[in-house]
Amino acid sequence: MPVLPTYPGIYIEEIPSGVRPIVGVSTSDTAFIDFFARGPVNEATRITSLGDFERTFGGLDKRSEASYGIQQFYLNGGQVAWVVRISGPGMQTASTTLTGGSPLQDTLIVNASSPGEWASEPTHRVEVAVDYNTAPPHSPTNESFNLFVREINIVNDKTQVIAAETHRNLILDKTSPRFAINVVNAASALVRLKDASLGHAPNPSAVDAHNNLVFTPLTNGSDGNLMDSQGNVNPGEDTAFGDALIGSDTITVSPDDGVPRKSGLFALGMIAPFIFNILCLPATTKLNRDTRKSVLSTAQAFCLDKRAFLIVDLPASIATLDQMTNTSTGYVRVVDDDGLRHPNAATYFPLIEIPDRLDENRPRRVGASGTLAGVYSRTDADRGVWKAPAGTDADLRRASLVVRLADLDNAALNPLGINVLRNFPIFGNVSWGARTLEGADQAASEWKYIPVRRMALFIEESLYQGLKWVVFEPNDEPLWAQIRLNVGAFMQNLFQEGAFQGQSRQEAYFVKCDRETTTQNDVDLGIVNVVVGFAPLKPAEFVILQIQQMAGQVQT
Repeated sequence: MPVLPTYPGIYIEEIPSGVRPIVGVSTSDTAFIDFFARGPVNEATRITSLGDFERTFGGLDKRSEASYGIQQFYLNGGQVAWVVRISGPGMQTASTTLTGGSPLQDTLIVNASSPGEWASEPTHRVEVAVDYNTAPPHSPTNESFNLFVREINIVNDKTQVIAAETHRNLILDKTSPRFAINVVNAASALVRLKDASLGHAPNPSAVDAHNNLVFTPLTNGSDGNLMDSQGNVNPGEDTAFGDALIGSDTITVSPDDGVPRKSGLFALGMIAPFIFNILCLPATTKLNRDTRKSVLSTAQAFCLDKRAFLIVDLPASIATLDQMTNTSTGYVRVVDDDGLRHPNAATYFPLIEIPDRLDENRPRRVGASGTLAGVYSRTDADRGVWKAPAGTDADLRRASLVVRLADLDNAALNPLGINVLRNFPIFGNVSWGARTLEGADQAASEWKYIPVRRMALFIEESLYQGLKWVVFEPNDEPLWAQIRLNVGAFMQNLFQEGAFQGQSRQEAYFVKCDRETTTQNDVDLGIVNVVVGFAPLKPAEFVILQIQQMAGQVQT
């Protein structure tokens, strides 16, 4: 504010510059939704490495297509993933009840930290034990206790401790800072406690002949009825599986922890201030056509709303070129009939095979979405979102192709908006297409190419996040000038990085926000209109070399 001079001298006044830098958002944070062996249910969880995924969600599981997709994502250069574990009918949390007092009564309910069989399998489970070796010592007036928790594997009748926790000096007094429920639930990765309201410490565990505590296992965990042990959707459960993937946009409060959540796909709407940019649904490879259509249609609409991009996996049955292009039964016909052409989506042929660590590294056939999401991420980091995630540097790591295609095969699919995975000598297996599902030649869409569409989504999201300060500002020329300054600086930075066509900024982009874009009627309605245009870089999809033979001319 202006300085009010009251005495002779020098006054200093700081004048705001009006610069509010717009920071480019992430471009390749990838979301995966599927069944997983363990982990939070219907809660989008951010992970940054394959080890992080294994600790939180249990790693590879034959029943989970997305677990293999996430492995491929990180092997191919992915950095940040958002993982949503779905729930199905019959899913149940393993638990045990500790007793105490006289006469003996329930005093403490111990539940696994997440539902599923993982905590109560015969050879892999969570166990708990109690002792009274506390400080100060346990007494009738100080019913403190220690709780020991461990996760174990049993191999050849030998117990291997995977993880162990010790929670000391607990008490079942709600007014105490050592109240067991609060202390353990805040610190434990393995269990959650519920107070049976007895107020008495659980009795200490028995000891064996070697004076070691005898642990009590959690029991009755269940993964539900969606799939069998081989990962096949159980008969009649297709619709339930699809409903679980889609989830609900309604916020419900979990009875277990009191946290408000949405479910399935819509759980990704609860990650603000973070965002996701790419969505993979590998589980759709196992669904019937009607359920798959429902899931993908909903996912496409959700991605459009969230300015994200969907990589669509082929059905598991699609293995040959004829199954893709057959005019009456081919997958391309299904895409057209089911209305799955969309600017925010792309698909790749053929399926890929990867070594399955759970099956002595025998080949496992999987969808390509996780692998390609990793390629997108690697390309974005190395070259920028405006570079097509295709070409000889877009190699598919730790993946082979179910079928190898020739140039004429490629020519049959490319005009239909289907990206092809190819194998070339020296370069190996690579992504050899960069079209969206709206990129068929006959569609003549302005969003024909993946990098053009993703570049637009990147700019839209960056400006959406970076211009929130504009809301409720006085709607007149000083505001418009600030908007032009900040948006122009953001676009200029992209131009200098080589993100646009053109030799000058006039050729590369424009930013308009003035009396021409925002009329007096707009001002009266509280609207400010910002018009941003850019000249996108389009991939050199066809490289034509013109060669002429010289007819013996002599150069001088």
